[in-house]
Amino acid sequence: MGELSATGVLAQRSDPDRFRCTLFAPPNKREALWCLLAFNNELARAREVVSQPTLALIRLQWWRDMIAEVAAGRPARRHEVAEPLAALLRSGTLAAEDLLPLIDAREAEAEEIETRAGFDAYLRGTAGGLAVAMARVLDAPVATLPAVQEAGALYGLAGVMRSLPAQAAQERCLLPREMLPGEVFEPFSDEVAAVVRQLATEALPRVEAVRQQLRALPGGAVAAVLPLVLAARDLRRLSARGTPDWPPVPRGAGDRLAVSWAGLRGKL
Repeated sequence: MGELSATGVLAQRSDPDRFRCTLFAPPNKREALWCLLAFNNELARAREVVSQPTLALIRLQWWRDMIAEVAAGRPARRHEVAEPLAALLRSGTLAAEDLLPLIDAREAEAEEIETRAGFDAYLRGTAGGLAVAMARVLDAPVATLPAVQEAGALYGLAGVMRSLPAQAAQERCLLPREMLPGEVFEPFSDEVAAVVRQLATEALPRVEAVRQQLRALPGGAVAAVLPLVLAARDLRRLSARGTPDWPPVPRGAGDRLAVSWAGLRGKL
């Protein structure tokens, strides 16, 4: 693969799962995918690194303003992700209409997510929206994008549940409030484990359904949905156990081989 660009290094460090999946994309598409991953990480950090929800919204607005400035022909803001992102927007490789919804969807993280419907919309807009943006870079047929979004949302669901202890350490919880007991979030309680098992068990049939729908996805675009392979494995573990690993366990050989096998075949 050769030496990574600065954006590639950011993507690999901040999003190792999706980064591994991008290695099965055509080489000339990888820089744009890495920039999307780095951008998505900046949006995810908007709430993680501040103490007040209002500050998270200000950070998200910074990215909206940056994209608007690029559209108006103004110079890129000096930032390790904004500058390469601006270059890709100017070249037409990325489109503002794919990036702005990712920003909007992150606003849900500024407060508690109250309902299951709101939680599902959050997953479709964040992880699902990122998968769609990646698929567009990879020239996926428009007809496949709803299934691509579902695949991304399922990976996002698994990710939310795997990170529950980290959320609790930040005094946050992304699960829908209506499904949780009491006012204090205890990530390893029996009650929360029951919610996790329910969500994971309900999601597993959706994984199989979306796999069938994605058979029409060209092999060159499969990198956008390869995280579904990891989601399926994570959801099976969470369905059985109800509690995530803590401290987090790095991806094992089984996970890596499963992604590699699907990526080399060009199908899930």
